[in-house]
Amino acid sequence: MSDQVWAPESCTLPTEERPLRVAAWDGLLRERLTSLSRPEPLRLRLELTGGPGVEERVRDLVERERGCCSFFTFTTTSGDDLIGLDIAVDPAHEAVLDALAARTAAGEQQ
Repeated sequence: MSDQVWAPESCTLPTEERPLRVAAWDGLLRERLTSLSRPEPLRLRLELTGGPGVEERVRDLVERERGCCSFFTFTTTSGDDLIGLDIAVDPAHEAVLDALAARTAAGEQQ
């Protein structure tokens, strides 16, 4: 999947930094994703395994993403062994969420 799908015109992250951000998301999801669901068309729900430093890693990545893609709304919840991450968008950015869900699902099957 093209990284351009992840970066709509409203993204303010410099183009040269985008591959690093995609790699950060890919690494986190590859290492920690336990489940993926789409409870609503404009919301993606991820569950990640916890562990030392994982919640801080998730929160740091979420904060960096908020800084360049303000159309995302992130909600994190933490439990004993799992970290929940809800990602929501407005209707204008549903295609970006679709691309994120497809990329995440493809990585889950590898």
